[in-house]
Amino acid sequence: MTTTSSPSASKPSTSIPTSERVLQVLAHVAGHGSSLTARELAAQTKLPLSSLYRHLAALKKWGLVQEHANSGFYQPGPLSLQLAWGFDHHSYLMQIAHSEMVSLMEKSGESVGLLVYVNGQIICLDMLESKQALRCSFSKGRANSVVHGASAKALLAHLPTAVLAQILADHPVEAAYLPEQLEQCRQQGYAVSLGEVDPDVWGVSAPVFSSRNRMECTLSLMAPAARAEVRAGELIALTQAAAARIGRQLAGI
Repeated sequence: MTTTSSPSASKPSTSIPTSERVLQVLAHVAGHGSSLTARELAAQTKLPLSSLYRHLAALKKWGLVQEHANSGFYQPGPLSLQLAWGFDHHSYLMQIAHSEMVSLMEKSGESVGLLVYVNGQIICLDMLESKQALRCSFSKGRANSVVHGASAKALLAHLPTAVLAQILADHPVEAAYLPEQLEQCRQQGYAVSLGEVDPDVWGVSAPVFSSRNRMECTLSLMAPAARAEVRAGELIALTQAAAARIGRQLAGI
């Protein structure tokens, strides 16, 4: 799945509280996938260059952003490593989900990912790759399409109504058919896709709930279409069962 810039880039800076604009800049640097210039950041955030440089200076001071060899290109700073390490080692969700992801990968023989929706982005929290060949662009830490693929649909189907409405408004082409697909996902408890993000890759994604109305993430399984088509029912059932077990553990059941 290809990396995308944060959808919040399309929102005017005036829609974001002044106190949060430094976080907006940090989110764009973190989610871009490669170094970018101040002018590129200004275009994405719609912030004046003077304000942007002020925010960058604060982020550089705290080690959250760094300038690559004084080249004018900005990228995540060293403190980001501490944040990532802390998340991996202390996140209750990650601790619970990991063993179920390993089990699902071993039972299915296919790749397994854990994804969440955060402020206009769908982020891959973890990815366990199958020993079998699969050309898939999911990877840990990357931002992924917010409207294409099984993972996106499983998450969108359970977002608050106002949040989903804004996403559909930002994607008018997909808005013509997504509502029907999302309703199907709600009814059956999972979403499937074929070749929507990566050619010839089949995927199934089941949402994880810690309570009846609280979705935490989605568990996704990916496989080449040729392997998946003969055992789709089995792979769907395995993924749903693993997602349900993660949810029960999160809920303390």
